[in-house]
Amino acid sequence: MFNLFNRNNPADEMKRAIAAYEKVTSIESDSREARSLRMRMGMLCRAHLDKTFIAGAEQTAAWQELVSLSLKAGKPMPEAPTPSKFQKIRTGDSDVYAYLPEDFVIEAFGLGARYQKAELSAPKAIEAMQALANQISRYDLRLEEPFQALTFLREELAEQAAAEAAAQNEGQNAGNPSSEGP
Repeated sequence: MFNLFNRNNPADEMKRAIAAYEKVTSIESDSREARSLRMRMGMLCRAHLDKTFIAGAEQTAAWQELVSLSLKAGKPMPEAPTPSKFQKIRTGDSDVYAYLPEDFVIEAFGLGARYQKAELSAPKAIEAMQALANQISRYDLRLEEPFQALTFLREELAEQAAAEAAAQNEGQNAGNPSSEGP
């Protein structure tokens, strides 16, 4: 009877997330169902990686602010943030927990932190995160095509490049008046 009330217990959800990841990564079959399970897990892993990268950047920014305030106040430095192996992912109309092994989350979180500290450019962050996504896709999930990491950052860079190109074209057009008369 108490199970009805503990249906969405985060600890149970996290255990299910680990079990699901381990089940999918251990599938030997290449059946349609197995490929479908791998693809779904790939989408969860992609979302997890992206959220972990963002968490690394956001938590590092907050930590840097706390460090600054602590130094000014003469207080001890706060502990650096650490990543979680679990992320809550929105799937349709519900949330599920996604799991990734610690090595992957530490790397993704660290890349987000380095990006936040401007130690890593956006293109280099994308390249490093894609290498991580490729590793998970190919070796853990055995997907034919790796999933794409940091789509949001790729789109942001493309928009910036398009805006810069448009501004450059406007600048060139302003400097070259048309030969048409009034």
